[in-house]
Amino acid sequence: MRMRVLTVLAIVVAMLAAEQASAQAWVSKMFAEKDHDFGTVARGSDTVYKFPVKNIYKQDIELVSVRSSCGCTTPTLENKNLKTGDVGYVVATFNTRTFDGVHSATLTVNVQWNDNGIIRHGEAQLHVHGDIRSDVVFEPGAIRFESIDQGQTAEQQVRVTYAGRSDWKVTDVRGASDDVEVELTEKQRFQGRVAYDLLVRMKDTAPAGYFNEQLVLVTNDGSNPRIPLRVEGRVVPQISVAPEALRFGDVVQGAAVPMKVLVRGKKPFKITGVESPSGAFDFKTDDASSARHVVEVTFAPTHDPGPVKETIHIATDLGQTYDATLTAYATVLPEVPAETPTTVAAPAAEPAGTTTSNDQGAVDASGAGKKVAAQ
Repeated sequence: MRMRVLTVLAIVVAMLAAEQASAQAWVSKMFAEKDHDFGTVARGSDTVYKFPVKNIYKQDIELVSVRSSCGCTTPTLENKNLKTGDVGYVVATFNTRTFDGVHSATLTVNVQWNDNGIIRHGEAQLHVHGDIRSDVVFEPGAIRFESIDQGQTAEQQVRVTYAGRSDWKVTDVRGASDDVEVELTEKQRFQGRVAYDLLVRMKDTAPAGYFNEQLVLVTNDGSNPRIPLRVEGRVVPQISVAPEALRFGDVVQGAAVPMKVLVRGKKPFKITGVESPSGAFDFKTDDASSARHVVEVTFAPTHDPGPVKETIHIATDLGQTYDATLTAYATVLPEVPAETPTTVAAPAAEPAGTTTSNDQGAVDASGAGKKVAAQ
């Protein structure tokens, strides 16, 4: 009798373990990356990595919580509620101000979804590791340009200090962007203590938008020659469009749907042309020089039925650097014959479960190009 009970318990435990493993697997599929090496970083540096998590399922997914196995890494969540195709982030911050040396951490992410009124749970594990140098210190820990007007320059400075060998040197500073330039000045070298001022300048050629880059200080330290420094911020565009996305919804072939956008600038300008790559959009605007323009955008589909995503370019007399773009979305429906009733039955509901979506996003419209000059 006891053997039978033990056998039943073993079967139940095995089933629960299999169910748990299955839960781990479906959560893990949402992460393209599960391991990150911060490398060798300076003490006090702002060292952050974002693990993207994409909802590839038909059901809404909620990122509930995340915990770390080590105080050397603080995890947080960004964009917790994910619909199909949405992307959230598990943000891992290496605590370089309170730790030094080699450290690693396991981040456990808990998620849940609603299965017809039953809340289902699952989790995935991510891993981070790195080496925090105690002999090199950054102050401040990163370069942050909050907001820079497009076409302007901005500067910030970081003090780099080292304690150890008296012959320690920074031999080079490398970066990935041509829009960032640096000046390195040695300020101190005395009894094994070395200090540099690193001036970081964002050039006036930087394009509009957010940037998150990394400079690398190359040293003559044979064991750890490279030390990264984050550079981040936002370049505010000279020309902006509101809204930045036009959603026309369902449009029947042969119909024409108009919408309006506001194009604004920091100084007066003219709209010299609006380009529709597919030719399915018509535009009306003015030829005045003003800091504000209203553009009417009309969608008259000639495509085959299906989803449409198209980038519309707005050219100005300020030059190509200060052009603007907006994105238009629509779904083209087939034209309904006159003798056919226009009432369409609602589609059948999707079955419940964690079935992976078809991942068919909107496709670019195709066809003859069309460029319309301002009228």
